[in-house]
Amino acid sequence: MWMKARVRVPGPQEWYGSDILKAVVLLSGGIDSSTTMAIAGSMGYECYALTIRYGQIHDREVMSARNIAVSLKVKEHRVIELPEGMFTGSALLGDGEIPLDRDVGSTEGIPDTYVPARNLIFLSIASGWAEVLDADAVFIGATAMDYSGYPDCRPEFLRSFQSTLDLATRKGVQGGSIKVLAPLLDLKKSMIIQKGIDLGLDLSLTWSCYQGGEKACGRCDSCLFRLRGFKELGLKDPVKYEKV
Repeated sequence: MWMKARVRVPGPQEWYGSDILKAVVLLSGGIDSSTTMAIAGSMGYECYALTIRYGQIHDREVMSARNIAVSLKVKEHRVIELPEGMFTGSALLGDGEIPLDRDVGSTEGIPDTYVPARNLIFLSIASGWAEVLDADAVFIGATAMDYSGYPDCRPEFLRSFQSTLDLATRKGVQGGSIKVLAPLLDLKKSMIIQKGIDLGLDLSLTWSCYQGGEKACGRCDSCLFRLRGFKELGLKDPVKYEKV
């Protein structure tokens, strides 16, 4: 009896014949999420990008997400907006000052830029869309190496969410699974940058700064992590800065 040939791709799953792997990728427009998108594509996934406006003080990263989605030729890119005032209590939302000029390698505790339960909510929304698409995976650019103290970037959280997702979806109940994949989890920033370069990602399109504007501030935690990563590689960041 004739059988379809099995074709293995450099990823966590297989497909048969003309079936295509699909993935929803959370895309903020920063280096981490953009590199994650490039990785998902390199693994053979047809990518559906999801960008979420959640009340952040600027839209500069959303513009970057749009440019990255076009550059990486995603199947579809959706930008959705959560209800106004849903999140509060974070410097990224205008509640308090964004910390500047800190020693990011020695900070302790949960920083003022933490957005309450953000990844929990984002992953839930992404997982819902993934189930509608009958997708195989949800990708998130979480990293625990250059760790800023965010509890929803930890491996323990992602393992817990995977268990919950398997219990809460039709695919999970029927013996399958929508995989939650965080390919950058064990990589430091310099390694993420190098991975993006290796995959042909245009890093000049990405935006990491917690503040908006034509140029990145070069002083917030996110800028400092990014700049340190480029410095470790002996490379110049293609993004322009107000102060470096």
